Amino acid sequence: MDSPEIKRLKEKTGIDILWIYVLSLLKKESCHPYLLRKKISDEFGFLPGEVTVYVVLYKLKARGFVSSKKEENKVVYSVTKKGIELLKDAEMLLKEKTKKIFN
Repeated sequence: MDSPEIKRLKEKTGIDILWIYVLSLLKKESCHPYLLRKKISDEFGFLPGEVTVYVVLYKLKARGFVSSKKEENKVVYSVTKKGIELLKDAEMLLKEKTKKIFN
């Protein structure tokens, strides 16, 4: 059974850093928000709200980290070069932080 501390850690490494999960999935393949939400659930074990995914995508697009295009009747999002760089920066930061904690 999860302690309150582990439950809180799962929450903080879930929805609070949703943008990292979004960019990592879009790096693998472009997709629309509904499918992105399902992939987050399947691959990372939590299901963000539908509106939450749209808000994160909107902010990432406004900052140039993702782009979008209309395919048929859906908007499909892709990670940009700038988004890949942001993801790399996040990876380095998380590695640095966890190394200091666990070593």
